Amino acid sequence: MRLFCSLALALFLGSACTLQAADETSKKPAEAKAEDTTTVKLRDLSLTLPKSWSASDQQSQMRLATYFIPAAAGDKDKGELAISTFAGGGGGIAPNLQRWISQFDAAGRKAVVKKGKAGANEYYIADISGTYQKSVGPPILRKTEPAPNYRMLGVIVVLPSEEVYFLKLTGPDATVKAQAETLRKSFGGKSEGEEDFEL
Repeated sequence: MRLFCSLALALFLGSACTLQAADETSKKPAEAKAEDTTTVKLRDLSLTLPKSWSASDQQSQMRLATYFIPAAAGDKDKGELAISTFAGGGGGIAPNLQRWISQFDAAGRKAVVKKGKAGANEYYIADISGTYQKSVGPPILRKTEPAPNYRMLGVIVVLPSEEVYFLKLTGPDATVKAQAETLRKSFGGKSEGEEDFEL
């Protein structure tokens, strides 16, 4: 009888442990699946971009490529990444960063500028949020309309050859904020190790 009780107790405890283990497993959050990427070469700049960022045929001699970024939950508009380069560097690092900042209304604007290294390349990144003066119509008309609760990640990548590339991601705040690290990874940047850059 004592042997029977011992076996019954062992079976009960074993079942309880199995149930507890199954319950613990069910509580664990599912790991996020890494998004598929593709490598894009634009002149001497290579970028690793998510396949969900759809390429546009909108390009020119200065604009090398345009990509549309899926809207985050709750956002109506998509994000837009414009990649450009200009002969002679485009007028300098600080003036271009300042120009991007000035595209947001001063009231309520927040701007943080950092400098980092991506392999042999230097980069500068401006994280700007607030009310963006969004371009509407043909660029030659220079017409804008206010877009509240917008964000921009403006990146300037400087190659050892002194070629300069401009990556400008704009869109609703949540949409752009969600892609900050993905944008950095696209050109080999990391937020760790970046330093404040004074304009």
